[in-house]
Amino acid sequence: MGAYILEIAYLIASVLYIFGLKMMSDPKTARKGNLWAAAGMTVAVAATIVLYTDHEGRHLHNLPWIIAGIAIGSVLGYVMAKRVQMTDMPQMVSLFNGMGGACAAIIGLIEFPHYAHDPNASMLTLLTIYAGLVIGSTSFAGSMIAFLKLNGNLNKDIRLPFYNVMNTGLIIAAVGLTICLAGGHIGAENVDMWVYILLGLSLAYGVLFVLPIGGADMPVVISLLNSFTGMAAAFGGFLYGNMAMLTGGILVGSAGTILTVVMCNAMNRSLSAVIFGAFGTGGGAAAAAGDGVQKSYKQTSPSDLAVLLNYSSKVIIVPGYGLAVAQAQHVVHELESILASRGVEVKYAIHPVAGRMPGHMNVLLAESNVEYDKLVEMEDINPEFSTCDVVLVLGANDVVNPAAKEDPSSPIYGMPILSVEDAKHTVINKRSMSVGYAGIDNDLFYRDKSSMLFGDAKKVLTELVSELKAL
Repeated sequence: MGAYILEIAYLIASVLYIFGLKMMSDPKTARKGNLWAAAGMTVAVAATIVLYTDHEGRHLHNLPWIIAGIAIGSVLGYVMAKRVQMTDMPQMVSLFNGMGGACAAIIGLIEFPHYAHDPNASMLTLLTIYAGLVIGSTSFAGSMIAFLKLNGNLNKDIRLPFYNVMNTGLIIAAVGLTICLAGGHIGAENVDMWVYILLGLSLAYGVLFVLPIGGADMPVVISLLNSFTGMAAAFGGFLYGNMAMLTGGILVGSAGTILTVVMCNAMNRSLSAVIFGAFGTGGGAAAAAGDGVQKSYKQTSPSDLAVLLNYSSKVIIVPGYGLAVAQAQHVVHELESILASRGVEVKYAIHPVAGRMPGHMNVLLAESNVEYDKLVEMEDINPEFSTCDVVLVLGANDVVNPAAKEDPSSPIYGMPILSVEDAKHTVINKRSMSVGYAGIDNDLFYRDKSSMLFGDAKKVLTELVSELKAL
């Protein structure tokens, strides 16, 4: 009877995952969607602890350890989520993703001794174990490298010679060894040693796979690693016959894969170009050097910009990572409210890869209660720039670089961008004229219709709001 109730609980949990994921597709319901999915996980875990029995009818043992682990993990996760800054969200996502991959890999390490030496174990079961081990450990190692790079602990360009050859060799070796282990082509006395060699190969591939990835490609890599973790979890669910775990893994894996494809399309790059191109590393630095010609640019002030905005009919704000770093989301919302109260139409242009994580800008602006209908995606906002009086670019660089459309030699050539150069006036807020995250110069800064507004985004916007109020 308990087994049937457990299956029903897993079914309920699966439905809650799907329901929650559906709600996350809309900013208005995303928060509730997250809670529904969390409720599904709670149902699955609680039902497993209370109702699961093995083939001899025994319930889970080591319950104090299990409950202690859940309690410690829950407290750590809650504290980290409450304290994390918006600018550090990509690092936290990478860290959590790595933990998921590590869990999937540990499942493989725990379970393989039970099956590898069992002559009755099926090839499919063994393949499930080893595939989960490989993908989970790759996701863990890759996510840790992504965390270190995003956190600034690993900020030097590292591009090993023949790394493509090495990566390809590691993949072939891992796949070949997995097939040999699952197919029983390795003697039982040597299985343990070769499984740990497989673990080492997978970890090495995860490190070498992410190590040369440049900054501009990091959002794509985070999505890809997320899909790896989902797939590894799905293998665990298949192994245990756990419907909730299987459904959750499939949802995470498929969502991560779809997001990876969307991000690649947004940058007009293939996944292979992301993995093997290492865009934004050494090549970016060379591009930043440009042709050596000294260029001139115009500079504006908050008071001049306040007058320009005050007499505008339509203003489009382009948020970028610099806005997040300055924690200026609340003051930019205040600026938008003042302009709107004076009859100025204000919208936000959201590029799919703005910031360093998919959806980064949407979450940032939602935190300051910006209305969702003011956030306009790239495809919809681009035709509106030509009808706009002023575009205010706040800490964004690569997503507004015209080189993506005009310079075939640029590393970002072909990447869809926000066409801010079509507006009557373009004002760019930056701390300095330094290159952006992709490491390439931006010709937009030197154009006749462009003006630079230097300074910390929060400080500059606060001054701008004061000037506007005084008009």
